[in-house]
Amino acid sequence: MDKKRIVVKVGTNVMTNKDNRILQPILRNLVEQIATLHEQDVMVVLVSSGSAIAGKEILGEIKITDPSKRRQVFSSVGQPRMMRHYYSLFHDFGMRCAQVLATKRDFSPGIHRENMINCYESLLSEGIIPIANEDDAVSVTMSMFSDNDELASLVAELIQADSLIILSDTEGLYTGHPDHEDSEKLNKVQVDQNVEKYVQESGKGEGEGRGGMESKIKIAKGTAAKNITTYIANGKRPNVILDIMEGKPVGTKFTA
Repeated sequence: MDKKRIVVKVGTNVMTNKDNRILQPILRNLVEQIATLHEQDVMVVLVSSGSAIAGKEILGEIKITDPSKRRQVFSSVGQPRMMRHYYSLFHDFGMRCAQVLATKRDFSPGIHRENMINCYESLLSEGIIPIANEDDAVSVTMSMFSDNDELASLVAELIQADSLIILSDTEGLYTGHPDHEDSEKLNKVQVDQNVEKYVQESGKGEGEGRGGMESKIKIAKGTAAKNITTYIANGKRPNVILDIMEGKPVGTKFTA
């Protein structure tokens, strides 16, 4: 029997507090859940944001004013820092991880895509957890992902995943603002449902990630349409991934 495959995407808002500091306990719980799934013979690819905020946490304010160049600098400094966090945490659980950086062109049909498939399949076959992120240091506008949700969706399609779990800082998709008492969480959404009408605008600061709820709905629907069940859930909720895998009514589930 083929092993189950899932892609887990963790957003910047999940791994940071209100002061944009990286939360080690959140990362540890995330890695612990992946380790538990590994013991259950579930193959996991982690798509992790956070490199820009990790770089900004170290550098503080810099002289460069161009937003694209600032992102390159913050991400270049922050990416090895994020991998140091992950390497240490996975090592604590007796596991190994690897960094896989990509630009959008790497998913285009041809030799780049084949190379990506070979990379992921080789890592997974050795029980190594691939940690994917956009290669912000070299990405140019035409080869940038809209956000890491898009990257996660492309990776899920690439490895023929069974599920994609998008971890955000909300419990899922609501019929209004999540903080309003008359808003209800939608447990299940089908790709032909008009749920876009419920989306609220969100203002984000530099380094906080590019993907809002509107983007997440678009990605979730598009991925689900390819028969990859997709979830949007709260990554700060303890054991959220394990609860989803056990079929508990956590987050919002998108199906074809």
